[in-house]
Amino acid sequence: MTILTKKKSGRMRKAIYFCLLALLFVVAVPLIPYAINAQAEDVPTSKADKVVALPNPAINLWNNVRQRQGKVDSSTQARGIDTDILISETGEQWRQYRMNSLIPVSAAVLAATFLLIVLFRLWRGKILIQAGRSGKKILRFTLNQRTAHWLSAIMFVLLGLTGMVLLYGRFVLIPLLGAEGFSATAVVAKNIHDYIGPAFAVVLIIQFFLFVKGNAIKWKEDVAWFRNAGGLMGKHASAQCYNAGEKAWFWLVMIGGVVVIVSGFILDFPIFEQGRQTMALFHVIHTIAAASILAASFGHIYMGTIAMEGTFEVMATGYCDENWAKEHHDLWYKNKLAEQQAGRSAAEKAEGITQTPTHSG
Repeated sequence: MTILTKKKSGRMRKAIYFCLLALLFVVAVPLIPYAINAQAEDVPTSKADKVVALPNPAINLWNNVRQRQGKVDSSTQARGIDTDILISETGEQWRQYRMNSLIPVSAAVLAATFLLIVLFRLWRGKILIQAGRSGKKILRFTLNQRTAHWLSAIMFVLLGLTGMVLLYGRFVLIPLLGAEGFSATAVVAKNIHDYIGPAFAVVLIIQFFLFVKGNAIKWKEDVAWFRNAGGLMGKHASAQCYNAGEKAWFWLVMIGGVVVIVSGFILDFPIFEQGRQTMALFHVIHTIAAASILAASFGHIYMGTIAMEGTFEVMATGYCDENWAKEHHDLWYKNKLAEQQAGRSAAEKAEGITQTPTHSG
């Protein structure tokens, strides 16, 4: 019994060894080509050239699906632009750029601009009318100008807020509202953004024709204004109806607005056979232009509201105080006085009023 037991034990051991060797063979043999290929990458080129890499059909399949080696001839029953593309490599590149560069950089620019305004306020404080209010008013903006300005301002604020919700909302609102709450907010923001955008384009055109007069660049005056920092550092800076800072804001809004509007139309109406690559490109252009204008608007809004005494009421009522005009737009004020004097002289002549000289005794 002992001898038979030993024989059976030996046969069992051999069977186990055989099964292990067979399993090792089955597992290891398919891996040999990959091992050879990996070793070839570490050896000199002369030796690596002698190794023949086995083709991998899966690699070719996914290269074609992703079209990494160029557009592949294909057909689909779905009709439309880019319908023959299953996976867009440029789409993933756009997503990575948007998440890793566009969003953090634009957010940093907006935050830095806001911080600079806060620091400026702490340093300079509110800018008062040095001579005090005169009590005399001068018409500065017509009703049409003020209506167009406030209409475009309201639209601009709505577009800016909804745009920031769409761009930064997932980082700020999801922790506050949750994923479902942010989703509902984003849908509302997108609808507002998409519908107000075309209306803003119309208002911007109207605003251009109402305000372009007086915003022509005059290099000598405008360079001098910037050189004196607009009078913020104490030295007076002369200006016409619009100073160099206001002109810069006007042309930034007009030129940048065209870029934002055109790119916005391309994103808003994907019916002109613009592909995903075109949409991704104009999304980047739209975001950069919009963020630039938005950052500059922080300064414009601050200077036009709480920075200077008497400034907000100018656009609110259309009239400015005479002393405010003397201090901030002295050249324009002199022209207005000359126009008023010329008007009074013409009225006196029309009424036949003459000055009679007096003679002393």
